[in-house]
Amino acid sequence: MDKHTEFLMQSVEANRDLMLAAERHIWNNPETGYREWKTTAYLEAEYEKLGYTLVKAGNIPGFYTDIDSGKPGPKICIMGEMDSLIVSNHPECDPETGFVHACGHHAQSASLLGVAATLKMPGVMDNWCGSVRLMAVPAEELIEIGYREELRKQGIIKYFGGKVEFLHRGYYDGVDIAYMVHQSNMPIKGMGFAPGNNGCITKNINYLGVSSHAGGAPHLGVNALYAANLGLQTVNSLRETFKDDDHIRFHPIITQGGGAVNAIPHDIKIESYVRGATIDAIVEANNRINRALAGCAAAMGANVHLSDRPGYMPLNNNKDLTDISIELMKGIIGEENVVYNNRWGTGCTDMGDISSVMPAIHPHVAGASGTGHGNDYQISDPETAVVLSTKYLVALTDALLSNNAEKAQMVIKNAKVLYPNKQDYFDQIDKIFMDKMAVEVQEDGKMVIDYKL
Repeated sequence: MDKHTEFLMQSVEANRDLMLAAERHIWNNPETGYREWKTTAYLEAEYEKLGYTLVKAGNIPGFYTDIDSGKPGPKICIMGEMDSLIVSNHPECDPETGFVHACGHHAQSASLLGVAATLKMPGVMDNWCGSVRLMAVPAEELIEIGYREELRKQGIIKYFGGKVEFLHRGYYDGVDIAYMVHQSNMPIKGMGFAPGNNGCITKNINYLGVSSHAGGAPHLGVNALYAANLGLQTVNSLRETFKDDDHIRFHPIITQGGGAVNAIPHDIKIESYVRGATIDAIVEANNRINRALAGCAAAMGANVHLSDRPGYMPLNNNKDLTDISIELMKGIIGEENVVYNNRWGTGCTDMGDISSVMPAIHPHVAGASGTGHGNDYQISDPETAVVLSTKYLVALTDALLSNNAEKAQMVIKNAKVLYPNKQDYFDQIDKIFMDKMAVEVQEDGKMVIDYKL
């Protein structure tokens, strides 16, 4: 490690107590997506103490702030997520809500605060050309879809994911490169890199039948639960026809399954995603799934309301940023503590949407233990999860913006993103909004099934 890198690492270490205090505070005050008001208020106060002027999202949680080197160059965006999950049997969850940071986003927010403090220290940005946007973003976990749909209907948000909503609001305008770090339970005390992971469409599926007495007059009813079961079984029968390389995933839950055991269920609600490795594969699989769901509704004399919404685009980590990061971290923590896993991930994140419009990277850092999204998840090694994460973010930004921002300019020049024009991206995802009754019974008794996006 050269003297300049040592200086950067020492600058991060000087803010260790600030970061670790933030990690504990946010852990103890978990909030799910678009509800992170306490977290936002806490972070706003800490950033303002450091002298930052904030651009606040206003009617939703989150904010961003810029710090300029004083020399022209690219704009880098560094992000930290704020939202928690709901794991009601986690021993440290909020007992009233079940909210808990079982994915480590609180550690991201703490790390980003550490970056903010470090960039204010003398000498850190002296050799940089360009500027940095620090962004506290809400609502990465794609949960509580009904709540988010209500926010959408009220005109508060248009998109379910926080980064997508921020992109829509123009908060990434002028940004050339974006990145963040996610906490992980990997066995080494270091960092992991990968090519990317799935995107998704979100689905609300509402089977509608006719209620009647389940024992006395079942012949007068249309059992929506049977129609739903038949639809889900038919989709299960489609699974082996999905191409392996498309990494399709469909994992429904029934959120409303009937009201009384002696009444034919007439209103069954199901929630799911369709995940996949490309947007084309996701849309194609989604249409096939919708066809199966609608066909089974028709077969039972029921109907089904299909409500599809854009979820997240697939994440494609930028290769140049990956190569720079790996070499950088080998010099800081040793080659044995840096891993590249060439396996495609099948989870989803709204960092995929950012990677669709600009070069981006979303690596993982160790320091967590237990199962992600599980009842034993925690940050067991905050030195790695928070402090090492901050060291990486500061060191990568330094590598990109030093020496007349040569590396950043190379990344920008070489980048091949799916949608160089942001409007093209929104045109694509807006096609995914769909609300329709999928079965129409005509006067002559013929049934017409309409299921496509």
